[in-house]
Amino acid sequence: MPTRHDIRNVAIVAHVDHGKTTIVDAMLKQAGAFAAHQHLDDRMMDSNDLEREKGITILAKNTAVKYHPKDGGAPITINIIDTPGHADFGGEVERGLSMVDAVVLLVDASEGPLPQTRFVLRKALQQRLPVILCINKTDRPDSRIDEVVNETYDLFLDLDADEDQIEFPIVYACGRDGIASLTKPENGTVPADSDSLEPFFSTILEHVPAPSYEEEAPLQAHVTNLDADNFLGRIALLRVEQGELRKGQTVAWIKRDGTISNVRITELMMTEALTRKPAEVAGPGDICAVAGIPDIMIGETLADPENPIALPLITVDQPAISMTIGTNTSPLVGRGGTGKGADAKSAVKQRKVTARQVKDRLDRELIGNVSLRVLDTERPDAWEVQGRGELALAILVEQMRREGFELTIGKPQVVTKEVDGKTHEPVERLTVDVPEEHMGAVTQLMGVRKGRMDNMSNHGSGWVRMEFVVPSRGLIGFRTEFLTNTRGTGIAHSIHEGHEPWFGTLTTRNNGSLVADRAGAVTAFAMTNLQERGVLFTDPGTEVYEGMIVGENSRADDMDVNITKEKKLTNMRSASADSFEAIVPPRKLSLEQSLEFCRDDECVEVTPEAVRIRKVVLDQNQRGRTASRAKNG
Repeated sequence: MPTRHDIRNVAIVAHVDHGKTTIVDAMLKQAGAFAAHQHLDDRMMDSNDLEREKGITILAKNTAVKYHPKDGGAPITINIIDTPGHADFGGEVERGLSMVDAVVLLVDASEGPLPQTRFVLRKALQQRLPVILCINKTDRPDSRIDEVVNETYDLFLDLDADEDQIEFPIVYACGRDGIASLTKPENGTVPADSDSLEPFFSTILEHVPAPSYEEEAPLQAHVTNLDADNFLGRIALLRVEQGELRKGQTVAWIKRDGTISNVRITELMMTEALTRKPAEVAGPGDICAVAGIPDIMIGETLADPENPIALPLITVDQPAISMTIGTNTSPLVGRGGTGKGADAKSAVKQRKVTARQVKDRLDRELIGNVSLRVLDTERPDAWEVQGRGELALAILVEQMRREGFELTIGKPQVVTKEVDGKTHEPVERLTVDVPEEHMGAVTQLMGVRKGRMDNMSNHGSGWVRMEFVVPSRGLIGFRTEFLTNTRGTGIAHSIHEGHEPWFGTLTTRNNGSLVADRAGAVTAFAMTNLQERGVLFTDPGTEVYEGMIVGENSRADDMDVNITKEKKLTNMRSASADSFEAIVPPRKLSLEQSLEFCRDDECVEVTPEAVRIRKVVLDQNQRGRTASRAKNG
């Protein structure tokens, strides 16, 4: 079969924070993708605001560099797919791998292979892709290069890699400094025999197969991602497998349901560095973007109108976590962060609070997110949204909140399935790195959550690595408690491990809630009297309503409190009459922490300015009647 030697397609896969986006930055700079006068940000590929804030890649993105070989040959285009390292965004990884012919597996020289390394490598090996191993961050003072290489070999064997796959080349790199070498440096040092990424580029050219194709074959192009443009409308990113795609050409569009219709390509673009440039033709192996097909979906095929042959649809793993997302039903709906909407009437007018607006936004999310599902519920203003993990769903809610939506979010639940008449629930493989003194606290924490220890290793550096298999339910609300118990020093990562029989009931939160019993503004006087009852979540002056949770009780049951109580002023005042007690600063919960804190009878109210936790049933008397009925059977 003929091959195209002027192009290489490669994906960079790794665990979270092992340096994928940083090394792509260095590749772009050293390949001359930017002019000398251009100002460049760090982590250029993380273009999304949320990605920059959280320091993680959420969306798979592609870039291209023109590499000029040192022997003076013709320039070679290297298409690079930067994939997320977090298993919650696994749908993005699967789509990225469908576009490439090999992967670069990046592993931290100190941390070694972690759960998401296993996840992304498993996907690559399943697709029979060759692997280049890059040991990154060799300059870390705690690096242990030899052990990490051995652990990676063990991981390949564990994942049943064949002989060809396990004979991988190894590159040693410091992505931050843009230096790579084929010679192993000393632990904690930058490679000394190189001053650029030249060895990394040459390894990619040597070991990434050039795209092959059949001569005279009819057109086949696979849609792997979607984008949008204010002028061009929906843009489909695709890889041309066979034939040629031209601007203005009429092609057959094979939809997911098998129906075929003819469409015209109005615009064809190719990626250069971080921008898309107009192009006239794309050949086999090219990754390009086309416009002119308003309803095209991921996984569909563009083919020859006279001989349309469909490519296989992209399949992704099943969802493991679900949340109910509905319209905001609280008394403060549409009234801003303080509840006083008159101050910001223009902002309030732009609020998206209707069921139709929420449903349209969820439907739009489904177009570009293949790992998400939206199911109808008994209520017309609420929907069950299923995804890979808690983080993926929290990111969706955060994006909607920033777009002006007001939502009510239910407690995250697991997606179960029936196997031989028995209920099975998703389980996770959790890897925990903690200092030795916190080992007992973590073991106790996992015992309560029905986690069983699979493996434990001590590298002799004062840190212990433990592996647990734990039900996904047990990890809802785990992270905050884990960081508290390990004094913020612990590192925990998990990946989906399949389904096992139902583990039984779990009690993860021992304390009840402090619930406001009336509407009004929080007063400092009331907070002073209540702070000994538990931990408060609200500042003085915050607007509250009946049924809103204002703190965590120090006891197991819920307590209705009056947090709006004012101090009665008498006619006789003396200098010593007022006691100015210090108010303990309230605990501010983020969106993810609020979702973790929720119990089954609680939900989270999300607005652009505020995140509030509330009871599902706001009325105090009604909650009391329901509780007594449940108690008396």
